[in-house]
Amino acid sequence: MYLHVGQDTVVNTADIIGIFDMENTTVSKHTRRFLADAERAGNIVTVSPELPKSFVVTAEKGGGKTVYISQLSTATLLRRKKQDGNSHER
Repeated sequence: MYLHVGQDTVVNTADIIGIFDMENTTVSKHTRRFLADAERAGNIVTVSPELPKSFVVTAEKGGGKTVYISQLSTATLLRRKKQDGNSHER
């Protein structure tokens, strides 16, 4: 299954490690460091030029991680993930 994270970007739900709220999580210096390290490594994909509301961390084959910065809220992403999961389980 795939999750549409904004614009024309989809990610495989099996690869998702977590979906995080940008405003709440970036208060932590550890999260800010994680995002800065991912950016330096070239592992950030900015989905939209709009104000970011969330980020999705995915595990790549080979151990790498990709961080998708999205303009969609975590609630929207989680609802989409749940709807997609339910539609395939029937």
